[in-house]
Amino acid sequence: MKVVVIGGTGLIGSKLVAKLGEHGHEAVPAAPNTGVNTLTGEGLAEVLTGASVVVDVSNSPSFEDDAVMEFFRTSTTNLLKAEANAGVTHHVALSVVGTERLQESGYFRAKQAQEGLIKDSGIPYSIVHATQFFEFMKGIAEAATDGDTVRLAPVKIRPIFSDDVAAAVGRTAVGTPVGGVVEVAGPEEFQLDELIRKGLAAKKDPRQVVTDVHAPYFGAELQETTLLPGPGAHIAETRFADWLAQQR
Repeated sequence: MKVVVIGGTGLIGSKLVAKLGEHGHEAVPAAPNTGVNTLTGEGLAEVLTGASVVVDVSNSPSFEDDAVMEFFRTSTTNLLKAEANAGVTHHVALSVVGTERLQESGYFRAKQAQEGLIKDSGIPYSIVHATQFFEFMKGIAEAATDGDTVRLAPVKIRPIFSDDVAAAVGRTAVGTPVGGVVEVAGPEEFQLDELIRKGLAAKKDPRQVVTDVHAPYFGAELQETTLLPGPGAHIAETRFADWLAQQR
């Protein structure tokens, strides 16, 4: 089948295109650098011609509240309209475990708005909620850094390797639309502050991680289980220590 991957040249998208291609599907990466822009609509009609499935793994270039909301509202609206015109029969979107519990955050409000547009579109859909990627630990540390200090809450998290996320999204894309959310998470549970401490130490980063129960996470205060998936989540295989060893 023809599967168009929006954000198909990024971290998850490029892995997804490769995995789908290995399984015999026509996987087409769509991004501004391939001539497809979901914000302006440029190239959408052309790339969606003959597509059965669209997978949206794109992300906003800015996490600023208004900018990220504008990105997800505009891009998703344009994309869904073009899909309806092209006769696409399955829309798959990658989102984040805990989105509905993180509404103090402008970023997660925007992701929730994106999910709402998908659910109301009338196009059969599946939404994949993944826990945070191992590769995003650096971004979490940066967002929580003040000088040489990284302030993080001691809450539970099950981070996941991006390869495992791409595999889960790929399985969902070639399956029957679920009309709801499927969750995927890593095999190990950590405390967020300890996880980032391990990651910084492995990189010989001198910043000090300070445990602070009120430390915001992209603008939202966390409860102990905010970032954890539910009991029905698919559990991936790659362990954090194995991934870290690959980075050296």
